[in-house]
Amino acid sequence: MINNLCTIGMRGGSKGVPNKNLRELHGKPLMAYTIEQAKESGLFRHIVVSTDSEEIAETARNLGAEAWFLRPPELATDEAPKLPVIRHAFIKSESHYGQQFDVLVDLDVTSPLRLVEDIKGAYEQFRDEDADILVTASPARRNPYFNMLEKVNGRIRIVKQMNKLPVRRQDAPRVYDMNASIYIWKRDALLKRDTLFTENTSLFVMPEERSVDIDTEIDWDFVEFIMDKRDE
Repeated sequence: MINNLCTIGMRGGSKGVPNKNLRELHGKPLMAYTIEQAKESGLFRHIVVSTDSEEIAETARNLGAEAWFLRPPELATDEAPKLPVIRHAFIKSESHYGQQFDVLVDLDVTSPLRLVEDIKGAYEQFRDEDADILVTASPARRNPYFNMLEKVNGRIRIVKQMNKLPVRRQDAPRVYDMNASIYIWKRDALLKRDTLFTENTSLFVMPEERSVDIDTEIDWDFVEFIMDKRDE
């Protein structure tokens, strides 16, 4: 029997896109996309929302998620790191449901373009590779070995150095942009490790067109544009 927990974090005080979790995107609240994907995947015993907003919690419950606690204020600030928020929701859930979960999957609500197949594919890779942690990313458009620069003592240099500087982007080592879409942990890794990047962290690659993380109004407009193209 599947013994996985899904968490979805939704803070009430969004600044880049005000009230984005409740804002309608193509006719339904932004959060609806992630909740529906989690439910359709069939991978989770419980789908739990972590929020500091009763309005968000109520909307999430109406959409079929479980939201029975409010996040404490210290975990709802602009500066609050993601990992303690997820760990808090996991510990609260184990206490609330009276059981231990084997795996936690966190789905970022600001990534509505992901597909259910991405969630299933990431989870399958996590299991196949016996990873402790899995993160998702897309191929990077900029490469630190080729066209990303830093300024040092008033002069510029390529961010990452190689013995021989590549003359074509295709010759540079392949790099990826984390897309903040799907995170997976085994229970012990979540509770005992304070970093995503361990000797047993796996990478699941998603295409760029499904990797937009809504953080600004421009991101929102871009997601609307892609959804319009999908509907054509």
